[in-house]
Amino acid sequence: MAPQRELIPTQWTAAANAEDASPSVTLASHHKDLPFTFSFETVRSNVFRTTFTSPEHPLSPHPSIPRPETSLDGNGPQVTSGLQTKSIATGDFEAKIDWQSSSTPVVSVSLPGQEKPLHTDIPHRSYTVDGQGIAHYTRYNRGTLHVGLGEKAAPMNLSGRKFELNCTDSFGYDVYRTDPMYKNIPLLINATPQGCVAMFSTTHSRGSYSVGSEMDGMWGFYKSYRQDYGGLEEYVIVGKTLAEIVTTYAELAGFPLLVPRWAFGYLSGGMKYSMLDDPPASQALLEVARKLKEHDIPCSAHQLSSGYTIAEHHPKTRNVFTWNHHRFPDPKGFLEEYHRLGIRIIANIKPYVLASHPEYKKLQEAGALFKDPHTGEPATTRLWSAGGGESGEGSHIDFTSEYGFKWWYDGVRELCRVGIDCMWNDNNEYTVTHDDWECALNDPSLHVPDGAEKRPQVGFWGRFVHTELHGKASHDAMRDHAPDRRPFVLTRAATAGTMRYAASTWSGDNITSWAGMKGANALSLNAGMALMQCYGHDIGGFEGPQPSPELLLRWIQLGCHSPRFAINCFKTGSDNKVGDVIEPWMYPSITHLVRKAIKRRYAMIPYLYSLMLKSHKTAIPPQRWTGWGYEADPEIWTPEIMDGEKQYWLGDALLVGGVYEAGESKARVYLPKASEEDRWGFLNLNAPYDHLAAGQWATIDAEWHGAGIPLLAKVGSAIPTGRSVQVLSPGETENVASLPVDDYRAVEIFPPPKSSEGKAWSNTWYEDDGVAAVEKVKISAYTIGYSSTDDEVEVKFDRDESSGFVAPWKTLVVVLPSGDDRIVRSGAAKVTDLGRDGQGRRMFELS
Repeated sequence: MAPQRELIPTQWTAAANAEDASPSVTLASHHKDLPFTFSFETVRSNVFRTTFTSPEHPLSPHPSIPRPETSLDGNGPQVTSGLQTKSIATGDFEAKIDWQSSSTPVVSVSLPGQEKPLHTDIPHRSYTVDGQGIAHYTRYNRGTLHVGLGEKAAPMNLSGRKFELNCTDSFGYDVYRTDPMYKNIPLLINATPQGCVAMFSTTHSRGSYSVGSEMDGMWGFYKSYRQDYGGLEEYVIVGKTLAEIVTTYAELAGFPLLVPRWAFGYLSGGMKYSMLDDPPASQALLEVARKLKEHDIPCSAHQLSSGYTIAEHHPKTRNVFTWNHHRFPDPKGFLEEYHRLGIRIIANIKPYVLASHPEYKKLQEAGALFKDPHTGEPATTRLWSAGGGESGEGSHIDFTSEYGFKWWYDGVRELCRVGIDCMWNDNNEYTVTHDDWECALNDPSLHVPDGAEKRPQVGFWGRFVHTELHGKASHDAMRDHAPDRRPFVLTRAATAGTMRYAASTWSGDNITSWAGMKGANALSLNAGMALMQCYGHDIGGFEGPQPSPELLLRWIQLGCHSPRFAINCFKTGSDNKVGDVIEPWMYPSITHLVRKAIKRRYAMIPYLYSLMLKSHKTAIPPQRWTGWGYEADPEIWTPEIMDGEKQYWLGDALLVGGVYEAGESKARVYLPKASEEDRWGFLNLNAPYDHLAAGQWATIDAEWHGAGIPLLAKVGSAIPTGRSVQVLSPGETENVASLPVDDYRAVEIFPPPKSSEGKAWSNTWYEDDGVAAVEKVKISAYTIGYSSTDDEVEVKFDRDESSGFVAPWKTLVVVLPSGDDRIVRSGAAKVTDLGRDGQGRRMFELS
């Protein structure tokens, strides 16, 4: 535990706006040794900004989000000023600032008519100085749900626990115990049936969050947020639902970026391949592509691990932006051949250089590395060099350095030139060992506030500034290489600002276990609420033993129903140089089931990609907590559901369950019900294809060689589908792999088994060309509506391509559930009966 040096500024008086009608107030402390200023302002009708600063504790010099402009609707908030108090009512919420009844400022936020506030500070201890940093104490709302913080160990509910706000290389972590992990996003959301409130700090500093893990007879039950350096800039976001909170947060931090459409296919990987000398890695990877074709398993990209950068001669260390020409004699030729096979390459790049790197001296002389103020030399530490656990002396790239940023940018441009399709920013947690190391602060794109140039220490600026700028350098290089295409940066570490440049991330170097598969669901749900929404896991486990056939199949079936689907590993075992890999055909007894799951994944890409387009527009995560949108259902506030480990929503249509113990053939799934609108229930997509009532726990058959994991479609929903193979995205101008065009579209609908009693449902999905740069994206909308009688299903289809994007498919196939023998009719389109598909489902073409 770090030393605690708390001091509490007192004697607060109004410095500005205390008695006027503005929705803000500024206070000053007259404590002679603690000249602090506190400010509170209304930024949106549901967003409030607070600051707590002094000359020695200024705001973060590089906040993780830009300061938003104030935007208040209508006539603005109603402001009431009292004696050392101020109340600001903004329609659905009311904020109060009180510096009369407490020796420190106290902020509270309430819903009108509710006695208990959603949020309130701890009187007399709300905002404190703690050494070079600060602490903020708020009341802990016991028995409620706390989520967020980017990426934290399972369960999803963070209540009653304490966390470090830090990033580290947590290789082989325990998904239930390891802290910290790879991400540092200080966004904490408290969700209750009455409403939700979020607290977000813009610092890049390290710190901690105690989410009710402490209590004190004097102070009661509380939460404490600490940051190691600087003053506080914090946003309070309030909303009636989690959706309101997350969308509002995205308005501040930036909406999730789009990945290329092909990234929703199967992404293969494995450290072993790039580490091979005999046969050379390039030949081994061509053999992987041949086996994928032999087993009829589609694959869209391969994650090329850093073995391609290992020097051919002693010392055989990893040297970013170099190629091992024994393993890859002709990098450009290899990449062209892989593209002809329909597989893109995602290249691993790490933001550090070992002392043996051929350009280390050049970077040192140019000031592109952190400086150790005690020696005046580049700051060095032990960095991963060769095999698992092996290290050498080296230095991190300083991305505030003009030369360092440009050197990285140029390296990425060169990888783009030879044909790399995605930059995999790896090992970018910036686990530097001394906060006093100094940054250059001379990159022209970096804003350096007045006075901040005198404090170049990495601790003050926040080491994770470099994680963000690392993402920016890779993103900008890809953008400038192909201005019409969206850059695709995959990042392991992340801050709030990083995700404005990186479009995707994953949970890092997980371990093979049944518990690891289950706990990963909780990580996904918290990640999505922190805007990491193209998120996934290394299926089967990155480290640890090889998964059993049963575990591998269960994990693949689950992973196919997540935003990102990748199999990648470095199973060191007795060989920490090359390791072993997971291959989808490694167990012949299940290969046909693995193929079936992956092909279903490809067929569902129109649905998955539509969810990502919605994420980009609204920040609604594709993968959601069971209670998302069902806050009125009391059961979702029970511990088993709040843990977020065993089930989740994939979009509005699919409720996904899982099996998390060996030998289990059944699974319990809760089917939420928020109102009578949900009374139509769910359809089991596996045999016996039964309809199940909402608002109950259901036991689902899930034999691993049979039905697979539980999948339940909500009655009234729809899932657009396409071909069960990789197709050419409409915006792609070259087709060197001779991929089929995306000219087939079906939509699976789920009517009630009998009459819908006049009830009609409408479902919209979205499409674009799959590759265009974000500012050039044209998104079209496709809406299927339907109702039913005992004998037929009436459908209505609307195609809105006013955006300018015209889909290559011209007709739509409507697919009824298994066992539904009704006919489909449409008053506005010609309907052709196409018979039944391979699953016995009736199909009808609309034209």
